[in-house]
Amino acid sequence: MSLQLDVEANVLELLDHAYLKRGDDLNKSLEISYHALALSRNLQNPSLIGKCLTKISLYHMISAENEKAIAMSEEAIQYFAEDNDELGIANANYNIAGVYYKTNNYHLGMFHLIDCLTIYRKYGDKHNESRAHKSLGTIFEILGDQPNAIVAYENAINCAQQAENLNLESNVYNPLSGILLKQKKINLALNLITKSISIKISTGDRRGYAFAVYGRGKILTYLEKYSDALSDFQEALAIHREVDDVFGIAMCYNKIAHLFVRQGDSEKAKFFLKKAIDLSDKNELSVMKYKCYHFMYSIYKDEGNTKKALNYLEKYIDEKDDAVNSQTLKVIENYERISKLQSKENQARLERQKFEIAQKQERAEQTAAMKQNFLSAMSHEIRTPLNAITSIISLLHERSDEGEKELLTSLQFSSKNLLRIINDILDFSKLESDNMQLEIYPVEFKKLLNNIKQTYSSLADEKNIKLSLTIDPKVSEAYLLDETKLFQILGNLISNAIKFTDNGGIKINVILDYEGDQYDTITFEVIDTGIGISPEEQEKLFESFYIPKSITTRNDGGTGLGLAIVKKLVELHNSSIRIKSEVNAGSTFLFKFNLEKTSIPFQYSKQEKHTLMGKVAILAEDNKINALVMNKLLTKWGVKIKRVKNGLEAVKIASEERVDFILMDIHMPELNGFDATRSIRTIPNVNQTTPIFALTADVTAANSHEYAHHFNGFLWKPIEIDKLFKALTQVQKINNMLNETTTSKST
Repeated sequence: MSLQLDVEANVLELLDHAYLKRGDDLNKSLEISYHALALSRNLQNPSLIGKCLTKISLYHMISAENEKAIAMSEEAIQYFAEDNDELGIANANYNIAGVYYKTNNYHLGMFHLIDCLTIYRKYGDKHNESRAHKSLGTIFEILGDQPNAIVAYENAINCAQQAENLNLESNVYNPLSGILLKQKKINLALNLITKSISIKISTGDRRGYAFAVYGRGKILTYLEKYSDALSDFQEALAIHREVDDVFGIAMCYNKIAHLFVRQGDSEKAKFFLKKAIDLSDKNELSVMKYKCYHFMYSIYKDEGNTKKALNYLEKYIDEKDDAVNSQTLKVIENYERISKLQSKENQARLERQKFEIAQKQERAEQTAAMKQNFLSAMSHEIRTPLNAITSIISLLHERSDEGEKELLTSLQFSSKNLLRIINDILDFSKLESDNMQLEIYPVEFKKLLNNIKQTYSSLADEKNIKLSLTIDPKVSEAYLLDETKLFQILGNLISNAIKFTDNGGIKINVILDYEGDQYDTITFEVIDTGIGISPEEQEKLFESFYIPKSITTRNDGGTGLGLAIVKKLVELHNSSIRIKSEVNAGSTFLFKFNLEKTSIPFQYSKQEKHTLMGKVAILAEDNKINALVMNKLLTKWGVKIKRVKNGLEAVKIASEERVDFILMDIHMPELNGFDATRSIRTIPNVNQTTPIFALTADVTAANSHEYAHHFNGFLWKPIEIDKLFKALTQVQKINNMLNETTTSKST
């Protein structure tokens, strides 16, 4: 086995060596490749045999031994097919295509190249894709289709650059410079061919260098620098003879003849043309042959030798008909295949783009999931102890004297400020991931605005500045809106205004812009007389985490998220926020909302404590302090508590005794609140329809579509006493109404 691997490696090394030698000594390349083929046949390795035959075919094609070249490639295809090697088949077909288009079978050459391209693209083989595009460009150029030739050459250059192969890239510069020369773009053509020569010198590609020098000779001929041009053609000719490149030799003969005609020496021109014709006839170089025939016709015509001129004209026409016209018709007949190739290219490109988009989407979803998991953990870990702090402060506040109340108020403000920062981060993340939605319900509009103003009045009073609220008397008493988000928008704007205003005051203006039958358009303005914001900073003000330089030295600079959240919340309402400001002249922030009118919602009074009197609730809460606080709150309202420490205990007690409410923490040991609630809802028990509220510090909990529908609502920690009372009394009211209806029906 080890010996076999050594031989296989030796064969591959021989093929690489032969390929490198092709530019210097083509016969040596053939000799080495045939030796490699013999070794491969001894191994009976179909893949290696196919590779050897393909290389040998290439070298025979360069030597214009076309029948041998095709035979070798066709045999290679059989071995590659046996080995299911599509790339090997494509490489063999590429050689066959080369033989066909150099011997006037352009349509066959083109179709073989198209088949090659399909496979090269499938495997991302940019090296060989570049070669195939270049050959297609050559065919298009022969057929006089310069636009498609240029496209093919540009594709070849692009693929060569992706393959990082300078030799391939420079190979395309030669024919492309020829087209530029025909278009009389001399400087572009010369720059391109000069670049090609430079690359060939640096890479040591001698055969490629010969073609590049030949291309420069054509440009120098056009510029009438005949001596320099002749030197280039002779140098190219010498190299082509060294490597036995028949097609290259014929090309040089033809261009040297053109050069002598320009210099007025028609005899030397005819001498080189005859050499080119003999070589082309012997090696079936049809393209070169009919070009030489036409050139001979024009020379004899200029000399007045009508008989010989007509003789070469007839030869030219016959050869041209065979070599071009019939093939052009076949290409036209089969142009549909070319169109299909372009369609396949577009489809492949579209599929790649879809795949890339899918990958980006998958990465984005993974990132979002990681972010959500982090937020869930952070939310729970931080908000849970805060829940205990704020709830205990509320309870202590009711039984403390004035001196203690002042300290408790300060502590409460600090805890709420910390909670606000946490909420900013969590809300911003939800907005960034498009997970936040409006929660619309009837709201007493003027009452809400006055509550907002009252919330921030103490902050303004501490700085001895005035905070005023002006509400247009024409606004409705109630609208359908998201109370929390409007509070958050105005709260951020007002708190910022207070922070950065030391003299004067802040005005909150609520203006009715348009009064409709169902909808009103309302403008909200927050105007301050503070430090103002420069035009440069205004442009960045709503960016995430941006804090203006004028603020960075202040103690109350904040997180830099407040205004970014405001912007996103306003946009969530299909609106936008604007700013008017001058440094040291204050600022005005304004936005417009279209709000739907509604009737004033029914309000439950805190004084209706009898509503909950005598009710029984299961409290599933593993945190001892939070359980203690909730017990104190609910006991005040006359609710009897049955506390459990995990989800398993909650399911057990729910199956044994009918209760009025279940308050379920989400993150608990042994069985979490989600699974516990699902069990209560899905397994028959006395509390299967009992109202269940999620108590959680995890702001992502409500996004769990698998579980959220099992709950009657989500109460976020730190628990707001008003919202807890309202949630319980509202459900109780509905239950009472249902019971009354059931009783009346039975009566």
